[in-house]
Amino acid sequence: MHGPDPQNPHPLAGHERVGFLKPLVTAENVEIGEYTYYDDPEGPAGFYGRCVLYHYPFVGDVLRIGKFCALATGVKFIMNGANHAMGGVSTYPFNIFGGGWEEGFDPAEWSAGHKGDTEIGHDVWIGYGVTIMPGVKIGHGAIIASKSVVTGDIPPYAIAGGNPAKVIRSRFDEKTVERLLALSWWDWPPEKIGRHARALGRMDFEALEGAE
Repeated sequence: MHGPDPQNPHPLAGHERVGFLKPLVTAENVEIGEYTYYDDPEGPAGFYGRCVLYHYPFVGDVLRIGKFCALATGVKFIMNGANHAMGGVSTYPFNIFGGGWEEGFDPAEWSAGHKGDTEIGHDVWIGYGVTIMPGVKIGHGAIIASKSVVTGDIPPYAIAGGNPAKVIRSRFDEKTVERLLALSWWDWPPEKIGRHARALGRMDFEALEGAE
């Protein structure tokens, strides 16, 4: 059982609003794992334009989204191009508009507020209308509640929500989270995932640990 083709942008026949993002997003500053999908009534092909914001090439940050993630309509990833330097009298980005205003600016000054790359782990569920700020790290298996604004890192298998988003609870106890991270099922070949898909849906460790 090889499962669906991860290069098929529309894996659900008759539901064009759902699409695997890896074959749809070719931008150099976005990396998306296989089987991660986006659901939008306007179609998933517009994900990069509608959902990845302030992605200016001169900034250089990257958005990384893992495999098997589920992204609901209206999720927004704010890139570092949205940030302004706050250490001067004004936050206005004089230097980027040229015409002589760029002279004398030290790039380190206006890039000091950059938060680095944004990284979403594997098997993450991001709810409707979530906004994720620059440089955030969301761990494997986490769930982000609808309309949340994520300004800080979220640990693996946490459920987080709010503005700013806070951890509400962990999905599992610490020992179970350790076992799940060690399992790393998202790195299995498709055939193996197919053989054990039901066990993955039921939290059947006996079938999964040591599975062939």
